[in-house]
Amino acid sequence: MIEASGKKGISVRKMSIIGVLGSISIILGMTPLGFIPVSPTMKATIMHIPVIIGAIVEGPIVGMMVGLMFGVFSMIQSITQPTPVSFIFWNPLISVVPRIAIGITSYYGYIILKRFSKSAVLQTSFAGAIGTLTNTIGVLGMAYLLYGAQFAEKLGADPALAGKMILGIGISHGIPEVIIAMLVVSGVCKGLRLLK
Repeated sequence: MIEASGKKGISVRKMSIIGVLGSISIILGMTPLGFIPVSPTMKATIMHIPVIIGAIVEGPIVGMMVGLMFGVFSMIQSITQPTPVSFIFWNPLISVVPRIAIGITSYYGYIILKRFSKSAVLQTSFAGAIGTLTNTIGVLGMAYLLYGAQFAEKLGADPALAGKMILGIGISHGIPEVIIAMLVVSGVCKGLRLLK
């Protein structure tokens, strides 16, 4: 990556933003702040939102690095605080790769929509939706491809119905997460624009 000064590499500013947003993502994961109740039995995660904001504000490299921190943290958390389905997050194809991809899809979703709309709120909301779908589809899609039957069995479901069960989880969690991400990302980005 080439900075405006002509130097190669990541600037101190970008490294600082990566550190701050990565830390926010980890804090969200370690506390109840990262999970918003949307029903008595369901919580939507917002741990991926710093990745999306980093990608919009500073570009895909920053988004990918924050996503890497989020992914590595989720892998470590699955080992240190195991649940019946934690084993799927021991695989970096599930815990890390989709989280890195959030930075790429969010940034390019934002850039593509800038060509079609002058509304900054619409641009950032779209990036929030794309980034969230990348996380949901990436994690659950890889879980299905690599561990579908085992995943269903650990949750007490018929392994033959793994695809339907994972699709149900994706819809029930994905829709609230997309809505929350659109609202939070557009609000935070609007606030950052006002500060500038």
